[in-house]
Amino acid sequence: MSIELVYEDDWLVAVNKEPGLLVHRSWLDRHETRFAMQLTRDAVGCHVFPVHRLDRPTSGLLLFAKNAGVARTLTEAFGGRQISKTYLALVRGYLEGEGRLEYALTRELDDIADKFADPDKPAQEAVTRWQGLDRVELPFAVSKKHPTSRYSLVQLSPETGRKHQLRRHMAHLRHPIVGDTSHGDGRHNRFFREQYQCDRLMLHAARLSLTHPVTGEPLTLSAPLDAHWHRLATEFGWIL
Repeated sequence: MSIELVYEDDWLVAVNKEPGLLVHRSWLDRHETRFAMQLTRDAVGCHVFPVHRLDRPTSGLLLFAKNAGVARTLTEAFGGRQISKTYLALVRGYLEGEGRLEYALTRELDDIADKFADPDKPAQEAVTRWQGLDRVELPFAVSKKHPTSRYSLVQLSPETGRKHQLRRHMAHLRHPIVGDTSHGDGRHNRFFREQYQCDRLMLHAARLSLTHPVTGEPLTLSAPLDAHWHRLATEFGWIL
């Protein structure tokens, strides 16, 4: 199986990662056989270097460099907050207007991979800008407290890059992302599975804006939304 290429030049390649696809091999997931890095390498015919992270259940734009020098420059740009990232998310409840959340996050530790990490490390600064784009009220009582259920389409722009930052920040705002099995609401996740056959995290890395590391020109990359998104948008009357 192949991967969708959305941009390529002599130094960079960007792909549209499907939900559930790992970025690269991991001994924690040693039974997996498909990885975005390997698929991208096969598609472009050369080795590629990852320059940022994208959680396994998150779909969307994933950028690679074609040589180590460019990879180093881009990694530093991501770390220095010089690259603008834009995500789309489907969340529980009505989230209207716009805002900026500054809410420090403690490090989420994995029992195996982080067994030697300091569990008492102070919380790290985490900042997310959000904007409500659209909303829908559905005639289903997912929660016993309300006869209907409300959801919103939101745009999220993280200014920092902490682990699961967007998922944790939206849960903190009490608007968890649909399909989030770690920080979300199981009742609403189950409703989307059963009602819409949507068994995935509804978080998509839609756009990256950066300065090209070699040419110095401004570059904006976009990754189209998949069939799950378009089916739900049609159902809810949203224009994506």
